[in-house]
Amino acid sequence: MIDLLQYAVDYARSLGASYAEARYHSHKSFGITSRNGLLVSSGSSISRGVGVRVVVEGSLGFASTNKIDRESLKNTVEKAVNIARSSSKILKVKILFSRERLGRARYNVPQRKSFENISLEEKISLHKDLAKRVAEKIRESKLATLVFSYNEDVEEKIILNSDGAYVESQIPRVSGFVNIVLAHPQRGTIQKSESIGAVGGYEKIEEEDLLNKMSSLTETMEKILLKGKEPPKDPVDIVLGSEVVGLVMHESIGHPFEADRILGREAAQAGESYARPDMLGSERIGNRYATVIDDPTIPGSYGFYLYDEEGVAARPKYLLREGVVNEFLHNRATATLFNVSSNGSSRAMDYRSEPIIRMSNTYLQPGDRSFEELIEDIRYGVYIKSYMEWNIDDTRWGQRYGGLEAYEIINGELRDFIRNPVIEFTTKQFFSNIIAKSKDLRFYAGTCGKGEPSQGVPVWLGGPDVRLSKMRLGVIGL
Repeated sequence: MIDLLQYAVDYARSLGASYAEARYHSHKSFGITSRNGLLVSSGSSISRGVGVRVVVEGSLGFASTNKIDRESLKNTVEKAVNIARSSSKILKVKILFSRERLGRARYNVPQRKSFENISLEEKISLHKDLAKRVAEKIRESKLATLVFSYNEDVEEKIILNSDGAYVESQIPRVSGFVNIVLAHPQRGTIQKSESIGAVGGYEKIEEEDLLNKMSSLTETMEKILLKGKEPPKDPVDIVLGSEVVGLVMHESIGHPFEADRILGREAAQAGESYARPDMLGSERIGNRYATVIDDPTIPGSYGFYLYDEEGVAARPKYLLREGVVNEFLHNRATATLFNVSSNGSSRAMDYRSEPIIRMSNTYLQPGDRSFEELIEDIRYGVYIKSYMEWNIDDTRWGQRYGGLEAYEIINGELRDFIRNPVIEFTTKQFFSNIIAKSKDLRFYAGTCGKGEPSQGVPVWLGGPDVRLSKMRLGVIGL
């Protein structure tokens, strides 16, 4: 394989490419989906091939093939070179990759419990047991839907480029998605989706304690449906749970801080960005509690990697530091335009996908308080632990989050359930209104979509519980 990749790089160079990159990329996957405990589908797949990327006359070209032989790679290289050369004539800004110290490394993540050593029967029984445990918790409402998808994937990559990078990796990932919908003839419906995901083997599913977690969630959902009351109409102190906070970090800092989005590449696909190059190091959009980090190197994380698709070593990136715009997410091309070094943010979903700038594990830096200390002096407020729905504008500035599990806070204690609270704010309002953070950092798995054709890559979203000064709540549907 290495000889074939080296051939592709050398051949591209002989055709006039100033830069050439060949990436072998494979996914070996297996999944099971059930509905209300009954098997809907089960199957395995193998995706493997080579993606070739070149720069010719300042223009980028990308092509891929799933036929891994010398002749197919030759044709793929020629296609990538022709794409780059044909578009070079209309480019206003030529592409130039930043000079970096690139990796020459091989790494893998071990599975303590290999996927292959867990029987199909045990994996199916997880679905049946989950449906049974959820059903046992329901008293007055009806389980309208319980969908559970279990997925395992082993990703292998070999990256080789003309600037000297050679990186070989093997990363196993396991994930799950649960959607629960409860219905009551008088009280309506309530629904919650949960995603789990981590790097490792089947042991990661066991560590999640999925059965207890989902049965407890179902019990809480029914109580909210039957007993939850409307949120207060006057401004109150709000505590946002880490699940909501993690989503805010991903959507309001991670996406708008992608350098290609700032430069307009995503404008016609997923929207624009409020961030501008001149904000770096000077623009304040939050207070001293507002430090946001994107870190691919967290062991076991769903967005884990040690080198990006261009061979640049991964590292923690401090996007927002104490409220000040500090760093954007870069690949080697955007790094040149911003006159900085790449911070290793180039990722591709599979061999068919062009590497583009992506997040990994994006989170708000935790504080120093326990949850009890966070709420102890609140005379009246609301704790929104989790969300049911959300939306955000194209520039990632104005946003709205509909809560699921939420409680009244009275004299420092959690009391009655609040149903369907909505909190709305701008990015600057959120980061400027933080008055305290808990010390408990929690992460939540997600698949981040971006690009055209669309790519989905694994990420973590995280943060602590956060207390915000007086804010007004709305109600879902109003």
